[in-house]
Amino acid sequence: MLSDSLKSYLHLHFIVFVWGFTAVLGALISLDALPLVWIRMLLAVGFILIYIKIKKIPLKIPLKTGVIFLLAGLIIALHWYTFFKAIKVSNISVTLACLSTGAFFASLMEPFAYGRKIIWYEVVFGLIVISGLYIIFKVDGHYFYGILLALTSAFLSALFAVINGKFAKEFNPSVISFYELLGGVLFFSVFLLFSNSFSTSFFVISNSDWLYLLILSTFCTAYAFIASVKVMKFLSPYTVMLTINLEPIYGIILAVIVFKEKEKMSTDFYIGALIILSTVIINGIIKYYKKQE
Repeated sequence: MLSDSLKSYLHLHFIVFVWGFTAVLGALISLDALPLVWIRMLLAVGFILIYIKIKKIPLKIPLKTGVIFLLAGLIIALHWYTFFKAIKVSNISVTLACLSTGAFFASLMEPFAYGRKIIWYEVVFGLIVISGLYIIFKVDGHYFYGILLALTSAFLSALFAVINGKFAKEFNPSVISFYELLGGVLFFSVFLLFSNSFSTSFFVISNSDWLYLLILSTFCTAYAFIASVKVMKFLSPYTVMLTINLEPIYGIILAVIVFKEKEKMSTDFYIGALIILSTVIINGIIKYYKKQE
């Protein structure tokens, strides 16, 4: 029988595959990054609330915790905004590859958040990921703005994982997801309101965009978001972030299948991506044997 940790690890890989597909959806949706993220989160909040009501899950949490969840929602909203913006100004392959730095950011943040010593091999793996990323940058350095946005997205993703890792063991994943996504919607709504962005044209959305947005908000957000929080009960934020490094691999493969020549990159790019993939596999092997000890 599979242990909870192993089941969570396998489940996480499926979730990461789903996240890789979000990049393809982001490229297919014609909306700009800000309305895309706002509508995505708004729809996801609605679907999660329906699920919570059906399952009769209590939403009551301490006020202080609620405030933290709402602020965490701002972080994930900014992560998604910079992610989709990076796709719009560069391409899927470059954006997803840059997200791999998230593991390096997590390896630096986690010891401070959890009060433990820095594990040397986590830093080494983070640096190896950076080396793979360097190879990619040499090939695609002209995507500077997209790379900068994607690196910011990776940092925010790591910060979000560290914050959620502290609460995932205490609260229901659906409740955490509801308040965090609600926080993202509220903060972005305030910004859109004060920037006078809520115009008639803001809500003019094509039928194809609506279809992609529904897939993005239900399967790729509501389900994946709740599931990702749930696996954090058994996995560390660093392991989560390092596994998320597979998102570029899955996403790039899907992007090449969907967009063909537009997303095909040079040999050096794929060497860098292979370095990242190898790091993920080696990390999993080391952590498995350490647990056996």
